[in-house]
Amino acid sequence: MRRLGNIFKKDGKSVIVAMDHGLGLNVLPGMQDTEKILNDVTQAGADAVLCGYGMARRFETALKGTGLILRVDGANSSLSDFPTGNKFLDYKAALREGADCLACMGFPGAVNEIDTLKAISEMSSDAHSWGMPVLSEMLPGGFGAEPPKTVETVGLAARIGAELGADIIKTSFVGTVPEFRSIVEGCFRPVVVLGGAQVKNLQDLFIVIEKSMEAGASGVAIGRNVWTHPEPGAVTAGLVEIVHGGKTASEAEKVL
Repeated sequence: MRRLGNIFKKDGKSVIVAMDHGLGLNVLPGMQDTEKILNDVTQAGADAVLCGYGMARRFETALKGTGLILRVDGANSSLSDFPTGNKFLDYKAALREGADCLACMGFPGAVNEIDTLKAISEMSSDAHSWGMPVLSEMLPGGFGAEPPKTVETVGLAARIGAELGADIIKTSFVGTVPEFRSIVEGCFRPVVVLGGAQVKNLQDLFIVIEKSMEAGASGVAIGRNVWTHPEPGAVTAGLVEIVHGGKTASEAEKVL
């Protein structure tokens, strides 16, 4: 699909900055100045931004010229006990906003497994009829600890997402480089690696990204470790060095 060219560069790789957390989580004070963060990460070379409908509408100017991935689910808040993954946004609204891709969650093994997997299938079918690709965040057990995220469970989740029609799979790096390569090769869609919880040392994150790229990943979708950092643009530039420039974690850290 042509819109995928707005997410991935000609090298087939992408640096996605995820800023969709405010749909349900407290993102303050880290995302207090949203417009500045967006300007910083886009100017530093982010290929796409993943966000919610409200952010896309309010900060249209800052997002101009950058790939736009709109989150269509997960908008229930952290104040409730309900599991995330419910659909809240229609693909037609995303089309009107000029989105390049939709994002939804898939939680094999979680209590809401059926709801999330069914949503991926339905969203893919609907969106594809309008030439809109879908990114699916495939996490075994969702955000819970069970089932554990192992090479076997992550590989299964990634494959399920592709089988249901997703065009991009977002998931966790697990195992060794050869083991994660088996996940990438077993999933016939591009795999982008998420950043997860905020790290104390960015070098640790950069090492994971370096290993992911070595294993054949098509890029990253990093959120909190970018927008909570005092210099989100510098972190983004470091990710660009690894993903597009083929640099090592140590070389990328020098950007900071």
